[in-house]
Amino acid sequence: MTTQTETAQRPVLVVDFGAQYAQLIARRVREAGVYSEIVPHTATAAEIEAKNPVALILSGGPSSVYEEGAPSLDEGILRLGIPTLGICYGFQVMAQQLGGQVANTGLREYGATDASLTGDGGVLLGGQPAEQNVWMSHGDQVATAPDGFEVLASTSATPVAAFGNAEKCFYGVQWHPEVKHSDYGQDVIVNFLHKAAGLPADWNSGNVIAEQVARIREQVGSGRVLSALSGGVDSAVSTALVHEAVGDQLVAVFIDHGLLRKGEREQVENDYVASTGVRLITVDARETFLDALAGVSDPEQKRKIIGREFIRAFEKVQQDLIAEAAAEGDPIRFLVQGTLYPDVVESGGGTGTANIKSHHNVGGLPEDLQFELVEPLRTLFKDEVRAIGRELGLPEAIVGRQPFPGPGLGIRIVGEVTAARLEILRDADAIAREELTRAGLDGEIWQCPVVLLADVRSVGVQGDGRTYGHPIVLRPVSSEDAMTADWTRLPYDVLSKISNRITNEVRDVNRVVLDVTSKPPGTIEWE
Repeated sequence: MTTQTETAQRPVLVVDFGAQYAQLIARRVREAGVYSEIVPHTATAAEIEAKNPVALILSGGPSSVYEEGAPSLDEGILRLGIPTLGICYGFQVMAQQLGGQVANTGLREYGATDASLTGDGGVLLGGQPAEQNVWMSHGDQVATAPDGFEVLASTSATPVAAFGNAEKCFYGVQWHPEVKHSDYGQDVIVNFLHKAAGLPADWNSGNVIAEQVARIREQVGSGRVLSALSGGVDSAVSTALVHEAVGDQLVAVFIDHGLLRKGEREQVENDYVASTGVRLITVDARETFLDALAGVSDPEQKRKIIGREFIRAFEKVQQDLIAEAAAEGDPIRFLVQGTLYPDVVESGGGTGTANIKSHHNVGGLPEDLQFELVEPLRTLFKDEVRAIGRELGLPEAIVGRQPFPGPGLGIRIVGEVTAARLEILRDADAIAREELTRAGLDGEIWQCPVVLLADVRSVGVQGDGRTYGHPIVLRPVSSEDAMTADWTRLPYDVLSKISNRITNEVRDVNRVVLDVTSKPPGTIEWE
């Protein structure tokens, strides 16, 4: 299989030294209206130059520049004349290579730290308060700036907490400007990009749509395209973007496996089709999936069964459509995949063949499908995908939808999946979503899985009698990328209303509990 090439727009390259925040740096650059990509620290000067970047940002990392085998930077990179910003470890690597002194003084800084600007802070820190709170995470310090560099900030433990050389357009900060804990962190990134490097803020949803439409048309030509539509954000936006480019050459397939939340099938068949005009084929496979899941409680086995049955259902409709297309003399050669940039980074990078991920968007597609992939979201983060969906006129109920697992409610029922249990969970989930929306909290949470502990019974009192009902678990979490997450502190009155409604309106439920575990050690989903 082959994939589309990356965007033609010249990137800011984030050089990753093993930082947990490399993706976050790239996102912050995008938020400043500039396109960014992540590359490994092992990239050579020739490889960097070949990408024709407009700027470089050297990320943080967990190592010490003095450690044997510590991540290094090809020394030719800083001789390319590219505007560069070093962050934390990247700041120290930069200082060391340019002739500055990095020392381990035994003074470490972790977490919130007070930093003081030197003079006016230069172009990098100009306009910011002379005293500000920054987020540190380091044991080594830059003791002496390289020749020709101006010290822009310091802390009680770090004499050179930021430096700059305006002539070379080289800058660096010891703290992490990409995290929200640094009060003026985004200002640092914006100042570097726009004031120091002189880059325009021209990365926006409108430009992305125009660029991707042109690329899709070039790739597909007059060919036929197939899309597996799940109703989730990624597949909905990628399908709409391809339809914008090639119109009726696209056929979307929606498989109802019976594990959807309340109203989702109708949302896709009615609202989505009305807003896009896409040709949609719905496969009703609810009975098939329930039969296959009967008697199965093990979560991994449930996932495998759901993936297997999805493949079978998709292959059947695929063969029918291929036969139809062949009769018309134009075979289906392309498959839309809603791959996002974090998927590319986490799978090793952005080059070569893209693998179809298990349960990604559509619940898992067969690896031997002989299609050429069309991946219009391959360079985008989730928030950018939502912005493009809104620009394309998709319903907010779909564009703003919380992440939802490919196996659906099948892995939010702890125990065997049955039609009765699915109805209980659908009703409880619908109430939770409705009350969160009514309270205006949708923007504050990443997602809120609602889990049915089907194999657990708890004692309750309803009316004048004792009950033995199921507990429902609420799992509201806040996150930026789902790699880490914390539980969301929802208002007590909202939690109370959700609990009261679920226990009053949903049969066989007499208890609602709140999961207050972060990730790690827990995961977002229960199964």
